[in-house]
Amino acid sequence: MSRPTVLVVTGPSGAGKGTLIRELLRRIPDLEVTVSATTRDRRPGEVEGREYWFLSPEDFLARIEAGDFLEHVEYVSGHRYGTLRSELERIRSNGHVPLLELETKGALRVRSDVAGAVTIFISATVDELERRLRERATEESGEIGERIALAREQLEQAGDFDYIVRNEELEPAVEELVELVRGLLTPAGTMSRP
Repeated sequence: MSRPTVLVVTGPSGAGKGTLIRELLRRIPDLEVTVSATTRDRRPGEVEGREYWFLSPEDFLARIEAGDFLEHVEYVSGHRYGTLRSELERIRSNGHVPLLELETKGALRVRSDVAGAVTIFISATVDELERRLRERATEESGEIGERIALAREQLEQAGDFDYIVRNEELEPAVEELVELVRGLLTPAGTMSRP
């Protein structure tokens, strides 16, 4: 099996994708996270090209029409988010493997459109997802209900992805993910690092 051209991490809200990705990046320096583009306004302290590439709605649409996006989505807020193809090229030119954190539809799109893409679904029980969402307390209770309903749908899609990592407890999930990714990045026939 050859080295992945891109790694995509996905899963429902509350699965712990961000936490697992931070640990993965800390332990495997060959990876680099893509910087998404967005039409939302820059917040205080955010830097162009670090948090996001900030585009006007018109520029974002022009880039969609030009085929510059690997994937993109528009949220209810009206703001658009997407991954520019140039991000993959930038990261590869640094000798790294691009890592994307995407919602499930975007992850499936990348899987079908990019040769050599590998998708990893981060899973947890519905009860655990709900507990984590309530602990965050950033959403209203109605929004939590909507997120739980969406999470149930997304969990049913887990089998559509290349690998599934269950995140019921953080450290075992981190170890499983790190071992999986090291195995994917290590050429066949060589030993992986301890």
